[in-house]
Amino acid sequence: MRAAIAAKLELSLDTVEVIAPDVGGGFGVKIVHPWPEELLVPMAAIALQAEVKWAEDRREHFISSAHERQQRQDITVGYDDEGRITALDVHVLHDNGAYTPYGIIVPIITATQLVGPYVIPVYRVRVDSVYTNTVIVTPYRGAGRPQACYAMERTMDRIADALGIDRAVVRERNLIQPDQFPYDHHLTFQDGRPVIYDSGDYPGLMTKLRDLVGWDDAEALRAEALSRGKHLGIGMALYVEGTGPGPYEGGHVQVLGSGKVLVSTGLTSQGQGHETAFAQIVASELGVPIEDIEVTTGDTRRFGYAVGTFASRAAVMSGNAIALAARGVREKALRIAADVLEASPEDLEIDEGLIQVKGVPGTSIPLRTVAVLSNPLRYAFDEAAKQATQFTTHDDSKPPVAEGDAPGLEHRDYYSPLRSTFASGAHAAVVEIDPATWEIDIVKYAVVHDCGNVVNPMIVEGQVQGGVAQGVGGALYERMVYDADGQLQNASYMDFLMPYSSEVPDVVIDHQTTPSPLNPLGIKGPARPASSRGRRRSPRPSRTRWDGGSRQCPSRPRSCTT
Repeated sequence: MRAAIAAKLELSLDTVEVIAPDVGGGFGVKIVHPWPEELLVPMAAIALQAEVKWAEDRREHFISSAHERQQRQDITVGYDDEGRITALDVHVLHDNGAYTPYGIIVPIITATQLVGPYVIPVYRVRVDSVYTNTVIVTPYRGAGRPQACYAMERTMDRIADALGIDRAVVRERNLIQPDQFPYDHHLTFQDGRPVIYDSGDYPGLMTKLRDLVGWDDAEALRAEALSRGKHLGIGMALYVEGTGPGPYEGGHVQVLGSGKVLVSTGLTSQGQGHETAFAQIVASELGVPIEDIEVTTGDTRRFGYAVGTFASRAAVMSGNAIALAARGVREKALRIAADVLEASPEDLEIDEGLIQVKGVPGTSIPLRTVAVLSNPLRYAFDEAAKQATQFTTHDDSKPPVAEGDAPGLEHRDYYSPLRSTFASGAHAAVVEIDPATWEIDIVKYAVVHDCGNVVNPMIVEGQVQGGVAQGVGGALYERMVYDADGQLQNASYMDFLMPYSSEVPDVVIDHQTTPSPLNPLGIKGPARPASSRGRRRSPRPSRTRWDGGSRQCPSRPRSCTT
């Protein structure tokens, strides 16, 4: 936004400051680059030479922000007698609304993510993105993936129905196997890089999911429901989600003389728990108490360059950038402390903010003191500086500030990925319907997900719960209704339905961990971005450590058309 304002208003970049405070709701409308009001407000402020505030009401937001999801999909699939897919041919008509402020990124994601976790020997997809007299389409939670998953999973069900084979078995026979990674689908993803799945264990997801939901008990459950006059069904769906696309994110870590650690990154937070997760990463990398860490996001005064919070990229991109910055601080701190303690940096460790010689009790120096020593002033202006004067380096041939160093115990680094990482998951639902009233009851909902190494399990589970809540809304409640003239008929919460907490099921969640080999932390973006609904607030732990995620921190072809 800073760059857009500077360019459109012909301002110097360094005269523009953008501060994005915490806002709720990382579960809906996403980026446009920029939204009109983001330019109109500073234009008005400059013209009036006064502060300007702009706010929209809900109706204005309904009819002038962005919608998503509408597609028509025509699918032809070839498969053998065992249900293994031999070819898949897909034609997608995508409703992009009145114009394309963010391009056709949504149907591109649909086309490249439709293959899911399956081996598709021959795949052809054609997308026609069409203009309509409806509200514009830009990424909205999932950004084309729900449509892709729906198409592929319905196709799997149709194959199973045609052959009389269990739907889980058909999926298992088509899954990419663990020894096939990295798996190249020979497609080009939204970031312009190849769709190469970096890691995963899709059969493992299936095994866990069947156990979790009680797949083999479905017939008994159906019979029991029928005895009560109810219809009961069980279904499952698997998906792969590209996460953490580039081009980059950055991080800055600074240790103050007080012992406080300041961390900043450019992307913004909509309630996903960034501050907690990033603090955990720094606490682990730097060996400091988590309560001494202060994290700032979305403030160009603290960090001037960023790409943004979307596409499940915060943990992958900023998490790794912050980890690299913390490692830079650690390397410098150990080097300075090594001179003071007359030891090799390799023999030193940092624990609870204290740098000490491994296995030698009492031989230590506080990290806060090293922060003071990193800026070698010749006078003591505070208590920390006075204490630092008792420590002197023992090599007179070295200058106070090493060659190539800058004063201060801080480091700024950027992470730019080779390509996107690919998270995965499997969902199953047991649903009961009353044929007299058509009341729908979600009896049980199970999720197994794989986002690589997990930084904070509670945050991840909250994100999964939120994703399920919004999935229920998208499947059963939420619909934008237009008349023949393109006028939105339900632009208020009186008419637009959303599930209440009473309609959102409790979710049984299991984790699977296959670390990504593409980034230092081995993480992938969570299976869904956080939602305010169903998300549990993560308490700030006092001494949480993250140790990389190991701890819970051809036969005869057939065809059918759907």
